[in-house]
Amino acid sequence: MSVDQRRMQHSDAAQESHKLWIEEHLKRRKGEEKRRLEEGHQYAEQLFATQIWLPAVGHLEYLHPEYALTDFRDKQRFLDFAYIRPPYRICFEIDGYSSHAQQISRRSFADGLMRQNQLILDDWLVFRFAVDDLEQQQRRCQQMILHILGKLYGGIPKQSTPLTPREAQMYQLIVELGAPVTPGMVAERLGMEHTYVRKLLRSMFTKGYIVSASKRASNQRIRYYLPSEKKRI
Repeated sequence: MSVDQRRMQHSDAAQESHKLWIEEHLKRRKGEEKRRLEEGHQYAEQLFATQIWLPAVGHLEYLHPEYALTDFRDKQRFLDFAYIRPPYRICFEIDGYSSHAQQISRRSFADGLMRQNQLILDDWLVFRFAVDDLEQQQRRCQQMILHILGKLYGGIPKQSTPLTPREAQMYQLIVELGAPVTPGMVAERLGMEHTYVRKLLRSMFTKGYIVSASKRASNQRIRYYLPSEKKRI
């Protein structure tokens, strides 16, 4: 098999992995979050996932496309990519020259800077890539991803069972509320069915991301949950 044939085979595999990954995230989203993923995850983001991330890391676990956050003004924001793997939360943003240098207003430009400042204050690590580099300097971008993961985690993670996108959303809410929460509170805030919320909370408890607010409670009797101090996203 020639080098070009191997590259084409790897590219096809990356495209298929990316397609399945997006489909899985779409199944778990609704409303604005689903619309944003359908409309916002376009050429530049797909290029990053298939030509940079997958060749470097080998899988898409822990990586979330068009990740929703609520800022200090209670306004919903979206990150191009969120890499959520304890003990760090990493934001990857893809910047196109035209969109950031010519087609935005002064207010939007200032808002973007303030948005990044707020992410850093909230303990996010922020890394930005130019679309031109994703197209023309792919090996360099791949090496940067490996350098980031190597410095923070000691290497590329093996595939495991991280939080699902919906669990990550619930975890973010629990952290933002800053007080013990019940399944009913989470269900009401996120507009989700109570039984489904309880099931996900038990899964998060088993994975170690949340703990019982009462040290005496068992997994079957937990009424109030708190974020675990040992794990965070």
